[in-house]
Amino acid sequence: MMFHRPVMPREVLESLNCKRGGIYVDGTVGGGGHAYEILEKTAPDGLLIGIDLDEEALSEAEKRLRIFGGRKILARGDFTDIAAIVTGLDIRLVDGILFDLGVSSHQLDAAGRGFSFSQKAPLDMRMDMSQSFTAGDLVNSFTEKELEIIIRDYGEEKMARRIAKTIVKKREISPILTTTELAAIVSRAVPREYGRQNTHPATKTFQAIRIVVNNEIVNLPEAIENGVTILTSGGRFSIISFHSLEDRIVKNEFRNRERGCICPPRLAVCTCQNKPSLKVITKKPLRPGSSELSANPRARSARLRTAERI
Repeated sequence: MMFHRPVMPREVLESLNCKRGGIYVDGTVGGGGHAYEILEKTAPDGLLIGIDLDEEALSEAEKRLRIFGGRKILARGDFTDIAAIVTGLDIRLVDGILFDLGVSSHQLDAAGRGFSFSQKAPLDMRMDMSQSFTAGDLVNSFTEKELEIIIRDYGEEKMARRIAKTIVKKREISPILTTTELAAIVSRAVPREYGRQNTHPATKTFQAIRIVVNNEIVNLPEAIENGVTILTSGGRFSIISFHSLEDRIVKNEFRNRERGCICPPRLAVCTCQNKPSLKVITKKPLRPGSSELSANPRARSARLRTAERI
């Protein structure tokens, strides 16, 4: 069974400008879908370093990438650890970095992981199974106001207040323990006339909870900063995001490093001495083509942005 169907594989290879003998880092390797494509493209002597918090993902990536032998190195860690992992391998600079910020198909489909509302599972949503904090802890212990802010800010959900209120009322009767239970509660909170354009009413709420459980948004700027430090001149940094909040952070982080100076506009002379470190390659994000969307509907929200190290 395929662990994860890589999103926009052709666009990723082109964006990274993959070359024979290059060193590339997949900071969210998942089941190794993009890594496989990169290793094929950089044959016969390219090196791929794959990083992931999910031990199941690393196990699958090891099986999938076994044919490449010593050309791949897999390491367990968060994408914020990218610089420490690479330098720990006695590698100073790399030719390209990829972050795929989406949840893998395997994580969505794995019955016990709790990422999806399509099948009954405990409210878990941990990418790092060694951490203790779960989605169930969040749903059953955070205040109504905290839940509203999370669902509104990280899910960009207009009905956040109603959903948070409904969750709190339900858990006063009994704890909310499963994905299907939470999805039903959210669905009841959302008015029928509130259009969803073929998406489930709980989609944005589940997204928001997953982001907080795994510190995805909080860690993203740090991961980008650490990645830039190990990118060689002319090396490419490509990031696939799946919702506007992530995409906005990626866009701003890339643009800030392209601009360099962070002085207030009112200052006539730069005093920060910050120099540009990136050149933005994609002025607008790339999106999947119609043929890919037909084959993989889960790619519909994907956006790919790329910057080049100066």
